[in-house]
Amino acid sequence: MQLVLQYNGAHFAGWQRQPDERTVQGVLEDAMKRLCGTRIAVLGAGRTDAGVHAVGQAAGVIVPIKWTHDSLKRALNAVLPKDVRVAESHEMKPGFHARYSATSRSYRYLVGTDDDAESPFRVDRELAWRRPVELSILRELAAVIVGDKSFRGFAVKGTAPESDDHRCIVLHSEWVERTGGLTFMITANRFLHHMVRFLVGTMLDVASGRRSKEIVGQLLESEDNHDVSPPAPPHGLYLERVEYPSELYMVNA
Repeated sequence: MQLVLQYNGAHFAGWQRQPDERTVQGVLEDAMKRLCGTRIAVLGAGRTDAGVHAVGQAAGVIVPIKWTHDSLKRALNAVLPKDVRVAESHEMKPGFHARYSATSRSYRYLVGTDDDAESPFRVDRELAWRRPVELSILRELAAVIVGDKSFRGFAVKGTAPESDDHRCIVLHSEWVERTGGLTFMITANRFLHHMVRFLVGTMLDVASGRRSKEIVGQLLESEDNHDVSPPAPPHGLYLERVEYPSELYMVNA
């Protein structure tokens, strides 16, 4: 079964269960144990870091046959804490795997540029950016990263084995204006650790005049991340959705 999850990452130490920390996976598995009477693994499509939010994280669970996707969704939402919610549930065919079956993942990053960005109602939901920024430059840089490219220069060292080529296929990359600020939207077949946050931090530095435009292309050719800008903070990042092949869904999903 697939669960589509929403959560506010502010009070979680990330997705993956940890013995002494509150995590999204841990909270979900505790809820599953309460409902099913035994520990049931909840496998996420990916691991979000501490402070990162989700509006469309996907997770896979195998539950006793008595549970339908609708009944499990209702029961989980009745026992989960208020900062986690099951938005959708789908019955999947046996070949479904929450991580390996995914064809793409989409993220968005929120940047606040107006005076109200530091409001207590927004400060832990987006990055308050106080420097002038050129939207045209951001859009130019977003276009540069589209395609099948190595993102070793935009990843934490060790995020993948050295034998991995660190290549990701970016299907969509775009900066758009919104009320009070900007949103970066990106879709790819996979993401490396901190990749979106490194991209946002570097692009904002360039568009604010702190770095040259050439640095993005140079980092795409780099064998290390020594020249990347500091990553944008996690609280502005949202896992938007995870896509799977339609043939993995049961017809009644």
